[in-house]
Amino acid sequence: MDWTQAFWVKSDNMNELLENLFANRIQYHVPMSRFTASRVGGPAEALIVVRNVEELSDAIQKVWELEIPYALIGGGSNVLVSDDGVDGLVIINRAKEVRFDLSPDKPSVWAESGANFGVISRQAASHGLSGLEWGVGIPGTVGGAVVGNAGAHGGDVSESLVLAEILHRDGTKETWSPEKLRYRYRSSLLKRHPGKSIVLSATFGLTWSTLGAVQEQVDEFIHYRQKTQPPGASMGSMFKNPVGDYAGRLIEAAGLKGTVVGDAMISDLHGNFFVNRGNASAMDIHRLIELARTKVEEMFGVHLELEIEYIGNWNKVLDLGR
Repeated sequence: MDWTQAFWVKSDNMNELLENLFANRIQYHVPMSRFTASRVGGPAEALIVVRNVEELSDAIQKVWELEIPYALIGGGSNVLVSDDGVDGLVIINRAKEVRFDLSPDKPSVWAESGANFGVISRQAASHGLSGLEWGVGIPGTVGGAVVGNAGAHGGDVSESLVLAEILHRDGTKETWSPEKLRYRYRSSLLKRHPGKSIVLSATFGLTWSTLGAVQEQVDEFIHYRQKTQPPGASMGSMFKNPVGDYAGRLIEAAGLKGTVVGDAMISDLHGNFFVNRGNASAMDIHRLIELARTKVEEMFGVHLELEIEYIGNWNKVLDLGR
């Protein structure tokens, strides 16, 4: 589950600016399929990898100040990158330091925004700490989880988050509570206003339990996901669940499970997962998205809202379903 914080603006002399700012770290024309969970996506015009919060803050503040087009990518889930690639600079967030506070009264975990959320959940379980069991199967990063209010198995970030460290375009940093983030289902204030702020780190509250009890719950959730969700290259859940229903159920009821376009397929195990069978293009997946939305709306009068984000050069596509 990973949400990508992304924003595009126009800037002249972009390549020259990038050379001056990131000369010893920059890569050009890198296939984004290397960085996406679905293994699709054309080339990034330019790309850098940041390894800690300081590098992330520095890179983001530079592109904001100089209005360089950019996209910030975490784990690469929940994003569909265009076959035509991404203009400007792609910043790959690998800031992943994690620190556990094992105090008797109020244990917690602090993590940089590029840390894998599922890994942190499993690490908490290994300490006998409860509170993040629901996140063991989430493939995305802490930053994406905070922005997108990631959730599973009845839990979500809004219930677990204590504070998030936020960097704003004016260079100020703040610590925001869940209330300040104004969470909704799979949404937050940050997601509703992209490009204005990013998540640097977050702290999640935990409670002491026993290793056996927490591990039993983790194993149950992992088994459930393995039984109900397909393996292989996908973006995670494609659509948000409509109120009172499930996107996967509606897609299945529309007779679309197993439908193939190019080398992309609506999973025959779970209708809300679209799988790259090996050589799918982003356009293959987009066509499946449009097919599913059209069929479900025609048959049930329900408009499916995307959970994933479109990234890159989608100019040729008239309707992204935004």
